[in-house]
Amino acid sequence: MFTMMSNDIGIDLGTASILVYIKGKGVVLKEPSVVAIDRDTNKIMAIGEAARLMIGRTPGNIVAVRPLRQGVISDYTVTEKMMKYFIEKAVGKKTLRKPRISVCIPSGATEVEKKAVEDATYQAGAREVTIIEEPVAAAIGAGIDISKACGNMIVDIGGGTADIAVISLGGTVVSTSIKTAGDDFDEALVRYMRKKHNLLIGERTAEEIKINIGAASRRPEVLTMEVRGRNLVTGLPKTIVVTSDETLEALREPAMQIVDAVHNVLERTPPELAADIFDRGIVLTGGGSLLSGLDTLIEEKTGITTMIAEDPLTAVAIGTGKFIEFTHGDGKSEFN
Repeated sequence: MFTMMSNDIGIDLGTASILVYIKGKGVVLKEPSVVAIDRDTNKIMAIGEAARLMIGRTPGNIVAVRPLRQGVISDYTVTEKMMKYFIEKAVGKKTLRKPRISVCIPSGATEVEKKAVEDATYQAGAREVTIIEEPVAAAIGAGIDISKACGNMIVDIGGGTADIAVISLGGTVVSTSIKTAGDDFDEALVRYMRKKHNLLIGERTAEEIKINIGAASRRPEVLTMEVRGRNLVTGLPKTIVVTSDETLEALREPAMQIVDAVHNVLERTPPELAADIFDRGIVLTGGGSLLSGLDTLIEEKTGITTMIAEDPLTAVAIGTGKFIEFTHGDGKSEFN
């Protein structure tokens, strides 16, 4: 006998990674949004983690691409194939009914960009598609009850965009989306290493530096890390030791851009909601929020308590999945 499985799926369509949430099961899949393509035949060689391992290590005819740039689709066909692959991997091919899918996108996305995501999701096999703004999904996933008439501020820092919003009564009151996020931290480290140490490093090495010793405000103790790259003077491989204080210098600019965006949203927030935020604090979600000291920096510059959500990496995916229950109230929804 064929048992019917739940057909509600939430997809966090991120620049850096894609997460799939299935109602009743939680987050079932988290993979990098990278696709390896053979330029000669236009054939897809690998998707997800297998493709990420190829970044910067492929022969000339194979390129590892990210079909999503700064939270929006830059390559429609590849995105569609990638989504189809992830949906089938998460759900399995033997479903009788097509799933109902909600997908989240940055709050600053245009109507055209929203339509592209919607079309790609239908093509990937959805029977019904709901588009949700990232900050709303992040707030739900972080456990905030967004249905109350109370101001909540959420800062979702992903790979390609940082979305900042004040949410009340289930909707966004004030928001902004800036194209400064996790990827920009990586790029800032690549630039710093080139300028300061004449060392050329790749994206993956920059990400490792950010995760291991990166800092947006001074760490209590200085951490160090060995970094390998190519010496730009001699052209030969070289290893140097980098400190967390150096990353502080390298990451100051992108970190301050996020702080300025938070400031900008607070300035546009109605006074009653601003008072709520002052009482309740600012909640950070997304992988970028894990940069050491970023919460401290935001707190210092705004004077408002800032905390990181319990599971910042999966908050958006969970919120996207729960949003279906929220909008299609099935009698058992936790929002009813």
